[in-house]
Amino acid sequence: MISAIFPGQGSQATGMGKFLYDNFKTAKQTYEEASDAIKLNLVKLCFEGPDDELQLTPNTQPALLTTSIATARVLKEVANIPFNYTAGHSVGEYASFVLADVMSFHDAVIAVRKRGEYMQEAVPLGKGGMIAVMGLDAEQVAQLCNWAEEQTGLSPLSPANYNAPGQVVCSGSQKLIDWLHKNLDKNIFNPPPAKMRLIPLKVSAPFHCSLMRPAEEKMRSLLEVLPLNNATLPVVQNFTAYEETASQILRENLILQVSGPVKWTQSIEYMCSKGVNKAIELGHGKVLAGLVKKINAEMEVYNINSLEDLKNLETLQV
Repeated sequence: MISAIFPGQGSQATGMGKFLYDNFKTAKQTYEEASDAIKLNLVKLCFEGPDDELQLTPNTQPALLTTSIATARVLKEVANIPFNYTAGHSVGEYASFVLADVMSFHDAVIAVRKRGEYMQEAVPLGKGGMIAVMGLDAEQVAQLCNWAEEQTGLSPLSPANYNAPGQVVCSGSQKLIDWLHKNLDKNIFNPPPAKMRLIPLKVSAPFHCSLMRPAEEKMRSLLEVLPLNNATLPVVQNFTAYEETASQILRENLILQVSGPVKWTQSIEYMCSKGVNKAIELGHGKVLAGLVKKINAEMEVYNINSLEDLKNLETLQV
């Protein structure tokens, strides 16, 4: 069985999708359709940058979605692979909705443009941040967040992305993150972990934590009036790490995902438990492929970053 997986923020890079745009009319039309929908030149932004413009959250999210859908549409032309499941990391879930015919591409591009704006506006710059915690399991990460909150009287700090075993990103108050980075005490664990590391991330906002509630409420107002269909393909959602096809449940989980954690590890484990043994990362880069291999080394993961990659998928046995 095979799954289509879509990357989120962190996968973007200037030049992404250009080989598709240059070689396939379908991809060209996809970039043009998205640019028209949000009145932003995504062709220039994705292929030429400048990089600091591409990194702005309201720009990054539609750029990633467009590149992912262009990739999915081209793959369908080249090798019509019958996917059994789909999942997307954070904003990547919108691409899963498009693939599974839950949401039109036009509506999804507008929604993620707004999502990026709302998330950026939710917290003043410098007030929130994110930090990667390496070498702890999920329970220990929660314990670490609780300890930091108790020690400082500050909040929030909570797990935001369960990316892979031993790789969890936490999100919350920048003051609290700075304190934790300087005052980490491994002895709160018994026994103390051997290889624990904290890596502050360069992000513009504290995604997937309670500080995003204002953005979540705005997304609720937006998504509740968008027409959604039942999924033609099971979508394994970030908020639950469980498959859904009913439009109302899909919608609610997509809303709650804004301030809730991305359960990526659990989502991959769920699909593996259902018999999925192959995945194709539809979008730029290889971020998800690296995570999936850490979650389950037996999974075969394919990327599409060149014409050669596409050609290799023509003969993929599913």
